[in-house]
Amino acid sequence: MDDIKLIATDLDGTFLKNDRTISKKNLEALHILGNKRIVRTVATGRNLKKVHDVLNEHVPFDYIVFSSGAGVFDWKRKKHIFNQNISKHSSQKLLQYFIERKLNFHAFYPVPENHNHWYFRGEKSCAEFERYFQFNKASAIELNQNKLPKTELCQFLIIIPEDGEQFEKLKMEIESISSEIRVIRSSSPITEGYIWMEVFHKSVSKGNGVKFVCDLLNINRSETIGIGNDYNDFDLLDFTAHSFITENAPSEISKRYKSAPSNENDAFAIVTQPLLK
Repeated sequence: MDDIKLIATDLDGTFLKNDRTISKKNLEALHILGNKRIVRTVATGRNLKKVHDVLNEHVPFDYIVFSSGAGVFDWKRKKHIFNQNISKHSSQKLLQYFIERKLNFHAFYPVPENHNHWYFRGEKSCAEFERYFQFNKASAIELNQNKLPKTELCQFLIIIPEDGEQFEKLKMEIESISSEIRVIRSSSPITEGYIWMEVFHKSVSKGNGVKFVCDLLNINRSETIGIGNDYNDFDLLDFTAHSFITENAPSEISKRYKSAPSNENDAFAIVTQPLLK
């Protein structure tokens, strides 16, 4: 750990407390890491607008890998430095497939405007879909299936009840539509008992987003630490050399990486403690 040059952390359930605030110890750790010139990176599923909802501009991160790696933002210079969207062709095929299957889904504008999205109500009502819609209706437009958007898209979100077998079956179907895309699993941050299926370009991952930052700064993978708490953090934690998962992670994945305290107990500050001396 003596040669660490970059630390990457998820936000929700990892760096942030359950009420979306930052603990005093975590904030102090960020400042000390900056004084030691260790690069502080967020790797989150949130889009950039939602990052700003929980981090004010004075929180001392250096880079934000947002939307699970679809974009990278230089936090200090307030500048977008990377994006990867799904092509127009694949986006059209996916839109048609989800409509034909009568699934509830959201389709997001290309980065960097991907806080805006189209929504489609499928055949079966879904309470979690409606909850998500209520949280985000200010930036939502109902999809006109007779006039589909002809543009690249950042991602799709399909919400299903928590059923691992159903997830794997639907994942296989979706990924067979285009060789360009991949499906990522995430636990719902709104309500327990639901799986969020996120469809991205196949090169999009938190790990690849952090790799972009490492390549930009000539940092070797062996000089990195990662902290996460959920399925969608696997790509990040498989990339970083020293990887930790918080004790509030789902039980079935909690033993996959080194253990860290929960997000309520200063996981970020505890993991980085050896670097703060």
